[in-house]
Amino acid sequence: MESSELKKLIINSLDNDTDPAESCKRLQDKGVSFSFSNGFTDRVLDALAASGLVAMNKNEIEDSIRIIFYRIAIGGIAAILILFVSIMLSEGSFSLNSLLGLSNTYDESIISLLTGK
Repeated sequence: MESSELKKLIINSLDNDTDPAESCKRLQDKGVSFSFSNGFTDRVLDALAASGLVAMNKNEIEDSIRIIFYRIAIGGIAAILILFVSIMLSEGSFSLNSLLGLSNTYDESIISLLTGK
């Protein structure tokens, strides 16, 4: 049997309209064997367990994402607090000008700096 014929039979067996028993019989008639050596399933399961491919259920994934989110959120809150403390120490207040880094400037000079005129 040629490999192209075998490939065609296998691909046709995957079609939803075909009967699995009929596809299996056709493959067996062409010389395909579905028997495996002793201990095959144990070797496959051992290889999968050794590779670390473990399926996580939905709850474990959600818990992992929640833990990661909390770590990032706490880091972000700490960064914002450090920014506010540094502004307070350098400017002495939490005004809009101090938050924007503007000290002793006029609106006209800001507009001229932004527009270039």
